[in-house]
Amino acid sequence: MKAVLVDGDALVWGDADIGAPGPGEVLIANRASAVNRADLAQRAGGYPPPPGASEILGLECAGVVESVGEGVTRVEAGDRVCALLAGGGYAEQVVAPAGQVLKIPGQLSFTEAAALPEVFATAYLNLFVEGTLQFGETALLHAGASGVGTAGIQLCREFGSPCFVTAGSDHKIARCVELGAAGGANRHTERFVDKVPEWTEGDGLDVILDPVGAAYLKDNLRALKADGRLVIIGLLGGADLAVERGLGLMMMKRLRIVGSTLRARSIARKAAVMDALKERVWPAIAEGRIRPVIEAVVPMPDADSAHRVIAGNETFGKVVLEAP
Repeated sequence: MKAVLVDGDALVWGDADIGAPGPGEVLIANRASAVNRADLAQRAGGYPPPPGASEILGLECAGVVESVGEGVTRVEAGDRVCALLAGGGYAEQVVAPAGQVLKIPGQLSFTEAAALPEVFATAYLNLFVEGTLQFGETALLHAGASGVGTAGIQLCREFGSPCFVTAGSDHKIARCVELGAAGGANRHTERFVDKVPEWTEGDGLDVILDPVGAAYLKDNLRALKADGRLVIIGLLGGADLAVERGLGLMMMKRLRIVGSTLRARSIARKAAVMDALKERVWPAIAEGRIRPVIEAVVPMPDADSAHRVIAGNETFGKVVLEAP
């Protein structure tokens, strides 16, 4: 089997062995994967896979079930599926826990389906489970043009929660609005916290989904209404939260700050998220109300160029890797 391997500073297409599926696992003939910022962090040595997970990059895939291990009834050989992974997606074959595998909704292609699992699981988990976002409540999605952002915009639209975004250009803001966002702020030319009163008629936001961290903490706390929730899913803007500056505000407004990652959660907890997607999101995808947003499709052996595209911060949505 061939896979993308990290060789020093380079990514190379080389030989790898993943073995047969064990009890509760599924072997997938992989047709496509997708690039996430976590892949770039792992490649740089800053985000190792959880214990027992594949060292091969890639947090999602789409393909055809080749075989299943003992006890698997969720899918069977020949099914078209996509899967949420703790690693291993940049390869011709993938072994995944059955609970993290779903049949592809509707008539989506493999490249479209590969853009679903990681970002929709992340957006759903952190907005509606960790953030407890309810119908009619307002949300702010930082990095709205990212894969998670474009997924979150559509989920908020589908479930009746007006959402706003930050992004790096007016063009990206406009595309987010076309996708369903109610408004946005260009992070290079305006402060989002100054626009919140206009967005919410002076009321403040209910939930903020933030991959930035320290750089946005103070303004995030100011932007939330009483009983608001800040869900931090990344630290692109630094890890020093300087909480002492916001403790008084947190107490006065009864705010909650939630730290959240998806990759390190147990198989059972990730399976629960995938089950929720199957029930609440997959029908909307099958009917075309929600769609994967893809910036580019790149041959999997050329994963290095796909990483450069992501690192350039000019993308809108996902970059997908297509297996040979």
